[in-house]
Order: sequence, then structure tokens, then C-alpha cells
Amino acid sequence: MDVVVRHFMGCKKIQNMGLCRMNRWKCVVETGATSTRYDENPRYKEGLYELRDDIFAWMVPNGSWGESNAGLVVGKGESLLVDTLWDVPKTQKMLDAMAAYLKDAPLRQVVNTHADGDHYWGNELVTEAEIITSVASFEEMKKQKPRSMLLLRRIGKILSVLPFFGDAQVGHWFQAMSAPYDFEGVTPTPATCTFEEYHVLDVGGREVQLFEVGPAHTQGDLIVYVPDAKLLFSGDILFLGSTPVMWAGPLDNWFSALDKILEMDVETIVPGHGPVTDKEGVKGVQAYWEYVGKEVQTRYHAGMKASEAAKEIVLSKEFQSKPFAMWNSPERIMVSAHTLYRHLEGRTDSPGIPELLRIMYRQAKLAHELPHAQPAVMRKK
Repeated sequence: MDVVVRHFMGCKKIQNMGLCRMNRWKCVVETGATSTRYDENPRYKEGLYELRDDIFAWMVPNGSWGESNAGLVVGKGESLLVDTLWDVPKTQKMLDAMAAYLKDAPLRQVVNTHADGDHYWGNELVTEAEIITSVASFEEMKKQKPRSMLLLRRIGKILSVLPFFGDAQVGHWFQAMSAPYDFEGVTPTPATCTFEEYHVLDVGGREVQLFEVGPAHTQGDLIVYVPDAKLLFSGDILFLGSTPVMWAGPLDNWFSALDKILEMDVETIVPGHGPVTDKEGVKGVQAYWEYVGKEVQTRYHAGMKASEAAKEIVLSKEFQSKPFAMWNSPERIMVSAHTLYRHLEGRTDSPGIPELLRIMYRQAKLAHELPHAQPAVMRKK
């Protein structure tokens, strides 16, 4: 069976798996969206799902760029929100959907699981609450500004009209990735309260535990655990049906975070992106990083450049035979490979803007060598 056909069949299998998972839960408030933000068929409904008594998840299919999830824990007379979204209009839509549950239990606390904009740039709408994150995440929030996405969009417009080989494709990818979001209207609003390692919150008589597990995906990742419900909001330590990306690392920390989740008394997990899952979903992400980490390290020691390693791995027949080859945005391996190389070189610094733009440029070019991957709209025909 050729790669294209196998990829198509794999995507259908992943779609069905996601649908089966989400059919277990009741969507109490639907947005009515008939397509994803990238004009694809949604694998599950967008909206607010009740997972346990007074615990909800805001689910955004299919988990691609900015299609991030959030959570709501309702206690007696007060509530806690887990993450806001990538722009103000989409965060407002989410809060409007939650309004009936917040009427008698207003938001008193908000937890941002990390500093990526799609998990905190809607904070300006919840400033009456205490906004909590890790110290490392707070420091990173100071650097994560909407102007970076606006710059990417402007560069995309310029590249899209250049005649050089591949530049128009890169420009298209940059613009398509940012198109569904209103970054112009974002006022960055960092957390107002920070912690390190471990913190316990009382949400109207309900205990909620925060565990710092970064640096991994970003510098300050944390997970949110509700013990009485055996439920976890993982932030971007987990992507389901969507390729994870490592901005910070090291990989060992990500493995430690996944091991911690597997050791916890958890039955239901809301990932940062993708459908609600359980520990089997954790094992799938674990398998991805085990494979990618090994393959990148082999090519690093062979003297191959990070960009060449990423391309060779993701286009290989072996990679294409794996379940994670069917996850959306497989080109994200480009960022992760560069991060892994930095750690193999003994570097723990984050790339500056020029270096990051070069990496994103290579990632966009790689996306066009994966024409059957999703989101399809990001791949210029």
C-alpha cells in the first residue's frame, strides 16, 4: 500500500477514534460550527462538554494551530478556569457559553498551563479573577507577544509574492496558520500569582492541585489535577491526533511529565489539543517522543543538520508506518528537531527571533512536502 493511500486510511481511523472518545461526553453548549478553524471536517463538536458533575471542558476540533482546549471547575459559589484562548473574540465566545454555570459561581481563579498565546492571550477578559501560573511560565509570558504573530503574518504576505523557489509556499503557510485569529485586538495580560513545583487551590470546597512539570513543551508547563474526579487538564504536555512540538525541552523532562501522569490516579484527561482521552492517549504521545528522540539523536551523531534530520525522518517509510504519522501538522518535527539538537549540543537557551524565523521557514517548506497532511488549507496547491 503506498504512503498516500495509507495516510488517508490512517486519517479516517484517527477521526473515528476521536469521535468515539467524544461521544462518551455530553456537549451541553454547542457553537454550531460545521467546520474547524482551518475548514476541515470536525471530528467532534466544538463547544462545552460536561465531563463530571460541575467539571467541563471547552473543546475545539481538531486540535491544530490555536485549536486549543480549556477547562472549567465549578465549586460552591466560585469557579476556576483552566486557560484562555488565542484571541479575545474566541475567548469571549467560550465565556459566553459558560455563563449559565458562572452565574452562581463566578470565576475567582484562572490557571494558565503555560505561556503560549493560545493558552493565555484571552486573559484580558478575566482580570477580575486571580490568574495563576508557574514562575517560569510567568517569565516567558513577558516575551510571548502578539506582535510575533503579526510579524509572521506580514512576512507571509511578502514571501507569498516572491518568485524564488518555495518562498510563495512559505508565505502561504505563514498566512494560513494565523488567518483564523485576531491578534490585533490582544492586550497581553500575564498572570498575577505564581508558584513553583506544587500548589493547592480551594475552588468552593473542591481541591485542585497544580504540578509544575516544565520545562518541556515550554519553559514553565504545569498540569491541573482534580483528585475527587480523577480528572486532569494536561495543557500541551499532551496533544491528541495533533503533532506535539517542543519549544523548550529537554526531552527527559517531557518523559518525566508523561510518567507522572501515568502514575497518577487519573481516568479522564483533557489535552491541550485534541479529544478527551485517558492513559492510552498518554502512551501514544510517549511513543512519538521515543521514536523521534532516538531518530534525531542518531542523525545528530552522524553529522546531519537538524533541518535535514527532520525532513528525512518525517518522509521515511518507517515514520509513515507509525500511527502518529497521521496526526495533523507533522511538519512540527522541524521545530522539535532543532530543539533536540540544541540540547545535544549542550545548549539550553531559546532561539532568538532571527533563528526562530529560519526554523519556521524550514518548517513551512517541509509542510509542502507533506501534501496529504492536515490542515490541508496550509499547504499551497
